[in-house]
Amino acid sequence: MLHCIYVIVRLGGAFKMIATVMTLLIIDAIVLIVFVLLQSGKSEGLSGAISGGAEQLFGKQKARGMDLVLHRGTVITGTLFFILTFSLAYLL
Repeated sequence: MLHCIYVIVRLGGAFKMIATVMTLLIIDAIVLIVFVLLQSGKSEGLSGAISGGAEQLFGKQKARGMDLVLHRGTVITGTLFFILTFSLAYLL
């Protein structure tokens, strides 16, 4: 508790920016988790990857419809998560 108070007092005006970035990071993490969980499986799991499911991973299959939206959303939120994490580390 005292550490949190010390950080708030030490940072002063930068606290609002850090709080905003943290809030955005938490929201982005939740959205990223939802996107990943909603995607359909591409192989039969670990046994499929060992027995030749890797061909499907590197094949030229294109996502269509909802899978395309989920794939692009995952890429965008993953990139945003990366950027927000590094910006938060820079601010702290």
